[in-house]
Amino acid sequence: MKFLSLLSLSFMAISSLAMPVKEKSHFVSGKFFDRVVIVIFENIDYADAHKNPYFSSLADKHNGVELTNFTALTHPSQPNYIGLISGSTEGCIDDELVNLDRDTIVDLLEKKHVSWKSYQQGFPGDCALDMTHGKYARKHNPFISFKNIQTNPDRCAKIVNADELTEDIKNDTVPQFVFFTPDMDNDGHDTNLTAAANWFESFIEPLMKEKTLTKNTMFVSTFDEAEHYTNVPNGIQTVLFGPDFKRKSDAKSDDKPYNLYSILRTVEDNWDLGTLNLVDRIATPLDL
Repeated sequence: MKFLSLLSLSFMAISSLAMPVKEKSHFVSGKFFDRVVIVIFENIDYADAHKNPYFSSLADKHNGVELTNFTALTHPSQPNYIGLISGSTEGCIDDELVNLDRDTIVDLLEKKHVSWKSYQQGFPGDCALDMTHGKYARKHNPFISFKNIQTNPDRCAKIVNADELTEDIKNDTVPQFVFFTPDMDNDGHDTNLTAAANWFESFIEPLMKEKTLTKNTMFVSTFDEAEHYTNVPNGIQTVLFGPDFKRKSDAKSDDKPYNLYSILRTVEDNWDLGTLNLVDRIATPLDL
């Protein structure tokens, strides 16, 4: 009996070793941050955002820095979104339907196994190519306008309705590259700066208390373009912040000249992704 008991225990031990172990999701450490969360708003001149009580408080309130000499790429909205993730506005001059055949930040991230997801408020899911759906606008969802994302089910599955973020935070499955687009009301497009600020405060303040989400995370609040086309340069407010955001300076403002390509280039440099060999190659990275 003793022999049989020992044999039974040995068999159980071997069986447990043979059982598959759930593998942790791949996580790639970055040079400056381990996660980036980009939230992009609509059509506000730098001076107006800078004066807004909430947007102007971000740097002081959340260990951040306001980039005071930051510009969009062009007008109208869509080319700025396209440029931000692909390193060029080529092939996109307006807010109409585009289907572009070139690589994006997604290609670079996936080669280095850096996880990503695009959270879109109001997005119907299932790789929908609709130009609008309620308060969702495709022109503010640049990922869906690239053929090598549209035609790839795995990639399309990473463009999700923004409601998924709550569940991802709960499950600690938020990816390392996060692109978040509020809907046409919450981004200020169909409302105004005050409405966008009120929504952003209600959205971001609870997130600042989520320690697993904010650990070594750089949050980016930016706009796609200035409201007035006659404003030259096309100045927009951009703030980098986060409770665990680390940089070499504690200055609350940075007046170096940057633009939306600078965000892309900084993401590329952070994970040694290389570049897309377009305008991102010569873009000035953010001084972290």
